[in-house]
Amino acid sequence: MIFDPVVPPPGTVRDWLDARANGNGIAVVFPETGETLTWKVLRDDARATAQQMAERGIAKGESVAIIHPNGREGLVATYATLYGGFRATMINLAAGSDAISYALDHSGARFAFVHSSQTETLAQVAPKGVTKLEPNNLNNTLDLEDIAPDDHALLMYTSGTTGKPKGVVHSHSSLLAGGWTTAVAHKLTPQDCGFCVLPIYHINGLCVTVMGALVSGGSLAMVSKFSASKFWDQVETGHATWFSVVPTIISHLLHGTADPQDTTRDRLRFGRSASSALAVETQSAFETRFGVPIIETMGLTETAAQILSNPLPPDTRKIGSPGVGFGNDVQILTADLTEAPRGTEGEIAIRGPNVMREYFHNPAATSATFTGDWLRTGDLGHMDTDGYVFVTGRLKELIIKGGENIAPREIDEVLYSHNDIIEAAAFARPCAQYGERVEAAVVIRDGSKLAESDLLLLCNKRLGAFKSPDRVHFLKELPKGPSGKIQRLKLTETL
Repeated sequence: MIFDPVVPPPGTVRDWLDARANGNGIAVVFPETGETLTWKVLRDDARATAQQMAERGIAKGESVAIIHPNGREGLVATYATLYGGFRATMINLAAGSDAISYALDHSGARFAFVHSSQTETLAQVAPKGVTKLEPNNLNNTLDLEDIAPDDHALLMYTSGTTGKPKGVVHSHSSLLAGGWTTAVAHKLTPQDCGFCVLPIYHINGLCVTVMGALVSGGSLAMVSKFSASKFWDQVETGHATWFSVVPTIISHLLHGTADPQDTTRDRLRFGRSASSALAVETQSAFETRFGVPIIETMGLTETAAQILSNPLPPDTRKIGSPGVGFGNDVQILTADLTEAPRGTEGEIAIRGPNVMREYFHNPAATSATFTGDWLRTGDLGHMDTDGYVFVTGRLKELIIKGGENIAPREIDEVLYSHNDIIEAAAFARPCAQYGERVEAAVVIRDGSKLAESDLLLLCNKRLGAFKSPDRVHFLKELPKGPSGKIQRLKLTETL
């Protein structure tokens, strides 16, 4: 299997893993332990575990839960499930017991790979009849069933900021295409090593880094979790040439004391930001301090991560935009679901090989999400004459004050412009007078003397009184999803 920047990857994850194993190059290094995993060993362990699963009576296409943080065990379990033609059901460890219980029940998983740290969680929340799998990696002779590109490969539940989480189903074809769009946009080669710090039970960690490496033929440096103090040293130890993070990580690195070594700066081609909007001031400050270009992107669980990306330098990057489509088509829809003129705000829609098959056991939600073969993202934005998309907000997150729409992102960016702000999120509060009013929550750096009045004054000066928050709450941490994306809708519930 050979990477083609024009044609989406053919075949299945099994096909691509077999092809990579023939080369026997390095697949993954683990900076925390010093362990190295070749593509051949990864394939052999995945195949043996898949055969063991088949011997246990797990049927092709059946959901198998993976309850693991990043690490060798979780990676092998994920690849084994995909290799065997089973449906890898990634369990979000940060989702809380109710959401985990729901995912296990809704998916119908009878078997689960469980990390030792999650044994108690499984015992507490798992429906009756869920059996823990213990891979032995022994040689087996059982033939696995044939699998096809359109077969189910992945079941991943949305973070569920409102209502029940929806189970997103990807085929082998769309899962591989998620890695392919990343490889195309960032011109990944077999010489590249991506730094995998985001959890692979989230679509960004799984598709951007894991599938990106599989399709491009490169490698990964994988760590169990993000650490601001260890980040640059881990990048250096893993000899990473690029990394994928989220805005909160960029902010924490910027407010930390650690700096990359010169060899690290020289080796890194770029950093990639996704999952939520990156404040312009934060991006500029990061690049100035660390000397690493940040490529802003945008993705969804439903699109196997990436839908938009800025080009790599020296091509044009438009700060404040997540970029253009690479490998998929992008369109802005009006309220009547027709294409909006350039510069006109509407709902962002996506079409391409990376789009999901369906919401699991939810045909109504599937139907509501698609307009023909276009997937409606729920994000608002406009497209300029060069095809760059500018996101203005989420349909569900818009603050409607006195009949006027206010995009929370606009307020976030003003708050982030203050040097003491590490995290920020504006949100709506019910209001008898206006219907909704604006409030915000922030996390500030240690030792800061910043007061609420300072931020209210800043917002009034930049935004005017109507858009400015009525209150600013100071918190130790903002609620986040598994990728680190701030979940502003939960602020309304908790404050």
